[in-house]
Amino acid sequence: MARPSLPSFFGRGDDPFGSLFREVQKTFEDFSQRTPFSRFSSDTLSPKIDIAESKDAIDVTAELPGVDEKDLDVTLANGMLTVRGEKRTERDEQDKDKNWHVVERSYGSFSRAIPLPFDPDPAKVEAKFDKGVLHIHLPKPAEVAQKQQKIEIKKG
Repeated sequence: MARPSLPSFFGRGDDPFGSLFREVQKTFEDFSQRTPFSRFSSDTLSPKIDIAESKDAIDVTAELPGVDEKDLDVTLANGMLTVRGEKRTERDEQDKDKNWHVVERSYGSFSRAIPLPFDPDPAKVEAKFDKGVLHIHLPKPAEVAQKQQKIEIKKG
């Protein structure tokens, strides 16, 4: 069977362009994985959060595995909710009996600021920490909750 006149870009063993194609493909894959939010990726200590809004409140959930409740600080100021804390190291790198081959876990201080669309009453905000998950409930002031209206969408 005759070889095609165009080179194969699918990396066959006898194809001189195979390694070049693989390098270009890897470069595009690496580039496509970058986003404006890549600084919040799993490689950093910044906590992963979920934010949900209902007609009466905003609920924020933050994953903080390995963080003790005593090492957390939640503040509310000028329409900004801030979660700060520290994840303390559990390993002793000075231990001469151990050679560390892989170190992927992150330790240190972190901070995450979340802008809010209203100023909640600090006396009504509730925060609970259970099994490494922080739950924050931010009730909306009555005037904010009443201002929201569903707008009907008409055809055509």
